[in-house]
Amino acid sequence: MERRQFLKNAAAALAGLGLPTIPGWALAADAVGLRRLGEPQPFDFAWLKGQARALANAPYQTHKRVLPGPVESLTWDQYQSIGYRQDHALWADKPGKFQAKFFHLGLYFHSPVRMFEVLDGKAQELAYDPAAFDYGKSGLQGKGLPRDLGFAGFRLNTRQDTNRDFAAFLGASYFRAVGAEGQYGQSARGLAIDTGTGKPEEFPDFIAYYLEKPAADSNTVVVYGLLDSPSVAGAYRFAITNGEVLIMDIDSALYPRKTIERLGIAPCTSMYQTGENDRRMAWDWRPEIHDTDGLSMWTGSGEWIWRPLANPPHLRFNMFVDENPRGFGLLQRDRNFDHYQDDGVFYEKRPCLWVEPKAGWGKGSVQLVEIPTVDETFDNIVAFWNPEAKPQPGQELLVGYRLYWGAHPPASSPLALCVATRTGLGGVIGQKREHFSWRFAVDFAGGELAALAKANNLQVEAVLQVSRGKTEIVSARPLHEISGYRAMFDVVPPDDSTQQIDIRLYLRLQGKPLTETWLYQWTPPPASERKLY
Repeated sequence: MERRQFLKNAAAALAGLGLPTIPGWALAADAVGLRRLGEPQPFDFAWLKGQARALANAPYQTHKRVLPGPVESLTWDQYQSIGYRQDHALWADKPGKFQAKFFHLGLYFHSPVRMFEVLDGKAQELAYDPAAFDYGKSGLQGKGLPRDLGFAGFRLNTRQDTNRDFAAFLGASYFRAVGAEGQYGQSARGLAIDTGTGKPEEFPDFIAYYLEKPAADSNTVVVYGLLDSPSVAGAYRFAITNGEVLIMDIDSALYPRKTIERLGIAPCTSMYQTGENDRRMAWDWRPEIHDTDGLSMWTGSGEWIWRPLANPPHLRFNMFVDENPRGFGLLQRDRNFDHYQDDGVFYEKRPCLWVEPKAGWGKGSVQLVEIPTVDETFDNIVAFWNPEAKPQPGQELLVGYRLYWGAHPPASSPLALCVATRTGLGGVIGQKREHFSWRFAVDFAGGELAALAKANNLQVEAVLQVSRGKTEIVSARPLHEISGYRAMFDVVPPDDSTQQIDIRLYLRLQGKPLTETWLYQWTPPPASERKLY
């Protein structure tokens, strides 16, 4: 899996987008220098669905475009030095709580995206203008760039803070947002196609965005996106409400061009290099490096599941079959600075991302893909919903959901939660090890556990299942430091193979569950690496 090849190779052209053609470059200037193209055209979501359907009914046309040499060759530092001028921000001269600014093409972003403003039910295209950018130390000369170069994406700011954006749409169909902590982390995508199948992944592009001007007193910005790829076209509506937890209310209409082997709805994309339960890539001085530390699922039957993330030695794929899921998401539960010690990117402030279906999604599965990575610059974790029925050409698939970005998801189990997973060599300290085993220490807190821990209730038991091998030294005991309990056990692999072992655990008292269900997938090391010390 080449997780970010689209960033290196994908380029897009304005020709063949299937959008209304603007005759010539008839420009209109507003009070702050933004330019418009042509005349406003009637616009609503139904019209955009029609455009997506028309795209899907026509053969896919590549959007590749070679950018001017100086733009193509921008380095990381040069690209980062390019800013957008405040006096050219969309809605900067209008009353209201929000503004929009635009990203320049270059570096990884080679796909021009058409931008439109929607006002009073009509859309008008926004023109790329070199004068809108501060080129800083990039070496670019705005006057020498083509007038039709285009934009790479956009970001949203509040009028109170015009420097830090709270949402950004940039690259293929990627977008991200922040809660009250103001720290970016994981990303979402409009769609994932053939992720983790072993064949090249397809990255759909948002080829046009329509930004609807909010009412002066509105707390919500509405954005529309037109998506295109070789397999599917689609129309999206995002109602983005900024707040302590940022909420995106999303409606989408998808029109497949062909049968799609693995369709990923509401994909969450994150990074996990090393953490307390997986130290395979723990060569850095920081104790933990990850945007998120686990996948949380609230199933259609009401069960709460927690699956810690890992950085496996080989690509790993998991499928969690469900019907009408109530929600799922990649969460950053560990919010203790001391566990990361990073005062530059603040991993403890990274937002959780929770997906809440707006209607029954039927049968399918939450799927998790974990890809090996050597450092924190690569997104190697993907989670999404995959419908059981494969999408077929000619269908219209209507999917609605909400995304919640913030320190904590809007829903959580009334039972105790898993707050830490640690692993290491098994056995009994001080006694000679006769065979190889692997130790797991799983901490739970919340629910009824605080009272039970205080009372030192030893009737709490660990309910443990493994798919292969056997377990040893199983215990559940109070852990007063967290007002909860720690379950501890060793797993002994049955043979010398590296075949995965699936583990399932929860705590109960007198037949009653006390915690969410903890799932784990452990890959035993090769026999040559099973040191007993």
